[in-house]
Amino acid sequence: MNQDEQETTIEQPTPQGALALPDHHLPQRVYLIPVRHRPFMPGLVQPILLNRELWQSTLERVSQTPHHALGLIYVGDRNPDEVSVEDFPEYGCLVKIHAVNQEDDHLQVVAQGLARFRVSGYTNRKRPFMAEVEYPEPKDELTDALRAYAMAIINTIRELLPLNPLYNEGLKHYLQNFSPRDPSPLTDFAAALTSANGDDLQDILETVPLKPRMEKVLTLVRKEVEVARLQNEISEEVNEKISRHQREFFLKEQLKVIQRELGLEKDDRTADVDEFRARMESLTPPEAVAKRFEEEVRKLGVLESGSPEYAVTRNYLDWLTSVPWGRFSEDNLDLTHARDTLSAHHSGLDDVKDRIVEFLAVGAMRGEVKGSILLLVGPPGVGKTSVGRAIAEALDRRFYRLSLGGMRDEAEIKGHRRTYIGAMPGKLIQALKESGTSNPVIMLDEIDKLGTSFQGDPASALLEVLDPEQNQDFLDHYLDERLDLSHCLFICTANTLDSIPAPLLDRMEMIRLSGYITEEKVEIAKRHLWPRSLERAGVKPGQLTINASALRQVAEGYAREAGVRNLEKQLNKIIRKAAVRLLSGEKKISVTSKNLEEFLGQPYFQREKTQRGIGVVTGLAWTSMGGATLSIEATQVHVQQRGFKQTGQLGDVMKESAEIAYSYVASNLPAYGGDGDWFDQSFVHLHVPEGATPKDGPSAGITMATALISLATGKRLPRKLAMTGELTLTGQVLAVGGIREKITAARRVGIREIILPKACERDYKELPEHLKKGLTVHFAERYQDVHDAIWG
Repeated sequence: MNQDEQETTIEQPTPQGALALPDHHLPQRVYLIPVRHRPFMPGLVQPILLNRELWQSTLERVSQTPHHALGLIYVGDRNPDEVSVEDFPEYGCLVKIHAVNQEDDHLQVVAQGLARFRVSGYTNRKRPFMAEVEYPEPKDELTDALRAYAMAIINTIRELLPLNPLYNEGLKHYLQNFSPRDPSPLTDFAAALTSANGDDLQDILETVPLKPRMEKVLTLVRKEVEVARLQNEISEEVNEKISRHQREFFLKEQLKVIQRELGLEKDDRTADVDEFRARMESLTPPEAVAKRFEEEVRKLGVLESGSPEYAVTRNYLDWLTSVPWGRFSEDNLDLTHARDTLSAHHSGLDDVKDRIVEFLAVGAMRGEVKGSILLLVGPPGVGKTSVGRAIAEALDRRFYRLSLGGMRDEAEIKGHRRTYIGAMPGKLIQALKESGTSNPVIMLDEIDKLGTSFQGDPASALLEVLDPEQNQDFLDHYLDERLDLSHCLFICTANTLDSIPAPLLDRMEMIRLSGYITEEKVEIAKRHLWPRSLERAGVKPGQLTINASALRQVAEGYAREAGVRNLEKQLNKIIRKAAVRLLSGEKKISVTSKNLEEFLGQPYFQREKTQRGIGVVTGLAWTSMGGATLSIEATQVHVQQRGFKQTGQLGDVMKESAEIAYSYVASNLPAYGGDGDWFDQSFVHLHVPEGATPKDGPSAGITMATALISLATGKRLPRKLAMTGELTLTGQVLAVGGIREKITAARRVGIREIILPKACERDYKELPEHLKKGLTVHFAERYQDVHDAIWG
C-alpha cells in the first residue's frame, strides 16, 4: 500500500464491514498491546503510535496471522511500556491492522476498530501478551425505544457538525453508513467522537447491553454539543472584540495617512494629550483632581504649542499625572520578619528595635502603618539613616531619603506657584513620583539643621506635613490640589533637639539612639563593617584577617566617638595598608593587637586614667557626639582674700552651676566637716580641662560642689567614681538628661560606680541590661546623699 493509499485510509475510513472480519472469523486468541489516555472504540479508524523496540516483534507476529488483528487494551495513565497483565482491564477492542510506518524509534499503525472483546484467560502473561477472548453481543431486541435513541444520537451528532467542523468529512461519511437499525456500532463510534476522558470511554466499552450504553453515550454527546456551543460563543465574543479593535486600529492608521497627505499629521499637542490620558487611566485620582485634569487638557487643546502658557500647562499635566494617585504597595506586617530585618541591619540597639517593633505591632492591629511620625535622635554615626532603611525593608515599602540640612526655602516643601518661571512642586511630590506609590517611607534627614531666610521658614512648612491630623489634606502650591500624605511613613533624624522648633517637635514620636559601648562596636565591626569594607576593597576574607582584640584596640584607641563612622574609616585604613602589602607579594596578613600600630600608627586616645586627688572629681557630660567624662579641678590659689575664678570656656548655664555650687558649699561647709571660715580667706580657682572645647549645660552642679568640698576639707575621693546632677542653693539634686550617653561614657573609661539624681532613677531602669551590668549606682535626692555615698 503506497503513501497516498495510506492517507486515503486515514482521512476516508473504510465503510463499516468492508475491511472488517466477518463475525465468525473473529480470532479466539489475540495478541494484546496496551494503550494509554483513551481506549480504542469499535468502528473507529485512526493511527496509533507504538514504541518500536518493544512492540515491533508483536506486530510482526500479528502480520503472520491470517486475520491481521490484535487487541488494544486501555491502561489509563500508566506507561504502556511498563505494565503487566495485572494492570489490564477485562474488556478491550479488537482492531485490524491496515498499515505500519516506521518513524525513528516509533511505529505508526493505522487501526480499524472491529469489536469489543472480553478477556477470558491469558496464554502468555509476558510480552508479547496473548489472551483468549470472547466477543459479547447485546441481547436487546430492536425496539422503538432503541430506534429513538439511535435517531437522537444521530441528530445530536449532526448538531455537532456545524459547531465543531474538525471531523466534518469523517462524520458525514460515517453517518451515511450507520443506520438506526444497527445501533450498536453507531453508539460506539459516537462515544469515540467525544472528548470524554478515558475512564468514561472504558465504561462505555464495558457496557454490553445496548440501552444503558446508548443512554450513557447520548449524555456524553449532548455534553460535547454544549461544550462546543460554549466554545463558539466565547470565540465569537473574542473575535468581535478583536474585530472591533482591528477596525479602530485600521481607521486610526487610515486617519494618520489622510492627515499626512493633507498636511494634518498628528502634532505634538495631540501626542501629549494622548500620553497624559493614558497615564491618568492607570490611576484612581480623587474627583477634584480628575476634574482639574480635564480642565487642563481642554486648555492644552486650544493653546498654540509655541506659546509660553502651553509649556506651563504641559509641565503641570506632566506632574499631575506623575503622582501615583490611589496606588499603594502592600505592607508586610509580620513582626518576626521585621525583627529579623532590623537585626540583620544592626547589632545592639535592642531598645530601639523593641520600640520600632511596638510601633509596627500597632499598625498590624490596625491593618496599616499610618498616623505616626518617628524622630530618631542620636549622635553622628550611630545608624539613624540605616534604621530608616531597615524599617522600609521590613514593611516592603519604597524608601525615599530627603536631606533637610541647610534647606532655607519653604517652597522646597510646599512647592512654587505656577506663575513663577521654572516653578516645581515640593520635594514630597517628587518623593511620591520617584517611589511610584502613595505610601512610601520618606526619611527627612537632619531635621535639626533646617535654616531660615527671607524665602520663608521650612520648619513651619513642615508643620502641616508632619501632623497626622492635617497631612491628609496637604496642599502643594504647584499642584494646587489636596494630596493625602497620611499613608506615608515619615521618619525624621536629628543629632540634637535644641534647634528643632517646639511645635514641630511636638508632632513627632522621639526614639533616642545613644552611642555604642566598646563591646557593641567590636560586634558591629565584626558582623558588618569589616566584611563590607573587605568587599568594597576587593580583598578576599582569606587574604586579610583581624582578631577581636585588635578590633577592641581600634575602637578604644582610634575611634572613641559615640558612632561607628570613624571606626569604619580606621578599618578602611587598615585594608588600604594591607592591600599594598598583598600586591607586593605577601600571601596572607593577620592584624592583631601586637602589629596594629604598623597599620594605624600610635593611638589617638590613651586609656583614660581617672584623675584622683584633693579637689579633683570626675563628672559626666552629654554632647551632640554622645557622652563624655569631664574632670573638674579645684585649687586654692592663695589665702590673701576671698575670691572665686572659673576657667575652661564655660557657657552661661555652667557658670551659674559653678556659682551655685560655690555658694552652697561656702554656706554649708561645717555640715560636711570643714572650717566655716575657710572660704573667707581663700581665693579658689575652678577649672574644667580641655578649655578649647566650649562646655555648657545644667548637669555639673554636684560635681563642682564635691570638688570644692574635697578642696576645703582636704579629703580626696576614696575610690574611682563619677557623678552627674544639678544642684540648687538649698541642696536639692535636680534631674538631668542624657543618662544613657553618660553611663556609656563611664563604662568606656572603666568607671563602675556612679551617682545620679533620684529623679533619674526611672531613666536608669529603662536602660538595657548590658549597660547596667556590673555598675554600682547611688541615687541622690539632696547633696547630703551625694556626700554620704562618697565619704559616708
